[in-house]
Amino acid sequence: MNLEAAPKKNILFDDPRFRIRPLQQVVSACTGALITACFMTPLDVVKTRLQAQQTTTNKCFLYCNGLMDHLCPCDPNMPNQLKPEKRLNGTVDAFVKIARHEGVSSLWSGLSPTLVSALPSTIVYFVAYEQFKMHALEFHYKYLAEVKGSPRGREIPFHIPMLSGVSARVCAVTFVSPIELVRTKMQSQKMSYSEMLSTIRLVMRTQGFFGLFRGLPPTILRDVPFSGIYWTCYENIKSMFDVREPTFGFSFMAGAISGSIAATVTTPFDVVKTHEQIEFGEKVLFTDKPVANATNMNVRQRLWSIYRLNGVRGLFAGLWPRLLKVAPACAIMISTFEYSKSFFYHYNVEKHNEALLMINRKENGA
Repeated sequence: MNLEAAPKKNILFDDPRFRIRPLQQVVSACTGALITACFMTPLDVVKTRLQAQQTTTNKCFLYCNGLMDHLCPCDPNMPNQLKPEKRLNGTVDAFVKIARHEGVSSLWSGLSPTLVSALPSTIVYFVAYEQFKMHALEFHYKYLAEVKGSPRGREIPFHIPMLSGVSARVCAVTFVSPIELVRTKMQSQKMSYSEMLSTIRLVMRTQGFFGLFRGLPPTILRDVPFSGIYWTCYENIKSMFDVREPTFGFSFMAGAISGSIAATVTTPFDVVKTHEQIEFGEKVLFTDKPVANATNMNVRQRLWSIYRLNGVRGLFAGLWPRLLKVAPACAIMISTFEYSKSFFYHYNVEKHNEALLMINRKENGA
């Protein structure tokens, strides 16, 4: 029997013999994070420059390159009125002037710290999602076989991607929250390792141990529902079109649609998180006199405060810019991740077939 001639459609994508290994999932996630960061960083370098030239106060602002949020202090020495030839007037003008005066490579400034922060989070998130989903499906199929006596189906139940996405995001944001806090402080000034440890002790002394996780509740309220909605939409789009092994193009479009839906629903929590992180940066991170109570409002109070001042429009402030970042970031990340998974899947199939052929040759005395 020529095993390599067997049609691919007869091979189950989740067959334990060919299922991609955790290390291969790590490589897939790293590849997706690297490509996403390379594509999205120039957009945020431009946006950051446009934001920074509008203020002379030593306050901070928040931006995201599609993988991580970045809390940065504005440069107090930057003059508000720049020379006409240096002032950036819009996105296209910023691209041209930054590349012309500072070199094309400056459009990717900050890529290294982004990857240092984003890779651990991305690895934990995507690997955890795949593992949670795999075990949940195994339990579901076992339940169908033993309790209901139903045959194993191909459709993924609605609740599995939702719960897997939620669980994976909780693991990821909790894991990287202290790392992100330290990285944010290190971005504000050059710091040695001893100074970094002193910063950690200062935060713990003024904010307590849970000060290292400042911003975690609104992050969870934003990112956890986002993940649940995103993976539910994505897996259901695959099921709707009966796609078991999505192509790069299909994953790109499905990822963009799912990311847009999830981003729209969770924008109010993104607004709350932005307010809290900026307040924390001004009162704790980017000041010589950190205060003990960086915030005195919980998430519900912030939502109500924003709604009372600005109405529903305030709760969805920045929706379109967020969609312009989130949709392509999700599309690039998931399509690259799925393409890498497909590569490793067929690699495992090939290695399995080669091993069987070697066994057949030995048994036949070849």
